[in-house]
Amino acid sequence: MLTTLTTAYTDTRAADLAWALGREPLPALATLDLELAGAKLQLRLLGASHQVLVEEEGGVCSETVACIPGSSTPLPLGVAKRVDDWEYEFAARVEVLSPGSFAGRAQELLALVSDHPQGLAGVFPGSPHAFTAMLAQRHGGQVHWRTWHAYPQDGQLVVTRTKVGVRVGAAL
Repeated sequence: MLTTLTTAYTDTRAADLAWALGREPLPALATLDLELAGAKLQLRLLGASHQVLVEEEGGVCSETVACIPGSSTPLPLGVAKRVDDWEYEFAARVEVLSPGSFAGRAQELLALVSDHPQGLAGVFPGSPHAFTAMLAQRHGGQVHWRTWHAYPQDGQLVVTRTKVGVRVGAAL
């Protein structure tokens, strides 16, 4: 699903993004509710940021990547944690692209996500390459999602990937 977000582009630098696990739902500009083999997901676009809410028999998990006022947790390169009966893995990287490469990559990603039944993308007013996109899937016992946060003014694309799955031997 592709939407044009009716808000100012507020997260203006990749370096301002922070990561948080377990936050309450924040006000969303667009959402997509999914059910993936027993797991309920809500993909949420927050300004140029994202939040994913997951609910399954093993518990509840929320991931937030956003400019969070007062947050002291910058965007990590990687995290592996236990959340209730789940294993949680997160990874992030920043791609720096030339203006021409950035435009091509932006078009490619928006086409991929907007045509996918488990994808949500929001484009900001003023630039067709200022966007946040999310794509979720289920592989076996794990829920996976990938996100892309585009900062065309700096040629930066923040890419994240997350896996959440019930721990082997966890009682359900």
